[in-house]
Amino acid sequence: MNKGYTFLFLLLLTAFVHAQEEVIKEKEKALKASVDLTWEANKELSENEFIKAEADYRRAISKSDENVVAPYNLGTAYYKKESLEEAFGRFKQVGELASEKPEKHKAFHNMGNVFMKNEEYDKAVEAYKEALRNDPTDEETRYNLALAKALAKKEKDQDKEGDEDKKDPKEEKEDQEEKKEDKQDQEQDNKEKDEGEQEKDDNKDGDGEEKKEQPKQGEKPDEEKQPRKNQLSPQQVKNLLEAMQNEENKVQEKMNEKKVKGPKSKNAKDW
Repeated sequence: MNKGYTFLFLLLLTAFVHAQEEVIKEKEKALKASVDLTWEANKELSENEFIKAEADYRRAISKSDENVVAPYNLGTAYYKKESLEEAFGRFKQVGELASEKPEKHKAFHNMGNVFMKNEEYDKAVEAYKEALRNDPTDEETRYNLALAKALAKKEKDQDKEGDEDKKDPKEEKEDQEEKKEDKQDQEQDNKEKDEGEQEKDDNKDGDGEEKKEQPKQGEKPDEEKQPRKNQLSPQQVKNLLEAMQNEENKVQEKMNEKKVKGPKSKNAKDW
């Protein structure tokens, strides 16, 4: 009984090993076919036969996932033709499939290049960082990373300046209303000031004693003449001066209040 189980186990193990060998052989066969197609596509690309090369690269990619050279070379071909979306897709594919660091480094480096072309500098920074994680010695990647960081910072600074120049419609309306109110206040102040000055001048013209009439030749001047009908008495002059002074004090107090109050404050801008 035990011998039967042992024989069955060995039989199953042999079948499993054989199946694995067949799988390995099929993968090797597929990888070889993929590599051959890649070489053919490389040749066609060097002869400027892009359409044939593209077709063979695609066939090579479909044959084996282990051949990362085919998608990388196809991505490079797309990149040179400025087909950036297609190029990025192939470089991303290499980054996901590659098992070796040098291959991953090249894939992420070129992904960074695509982002730079598209002026997506923040994304380019992250791609170059990932490339350097797989090969910290590549000076070209390090240079590109520094450039991407500088351009990203410049772009953010420009956006910030642009936002400062923009005003919310509500704020603009409030500013216009403030200016209108300030103008009205200034006009009112000027009007009150002018009225006060005019009143002061009018009172000044009526202030004091009228000139005495010069005596005619041969006549003796009167020692004291009675004031004319329209002439103000000293008490009336005194009352008028006090009223004028009170009015001027009111105007001055109002102007001082405006200075203390100061201009209206604007709402803090939300960023």
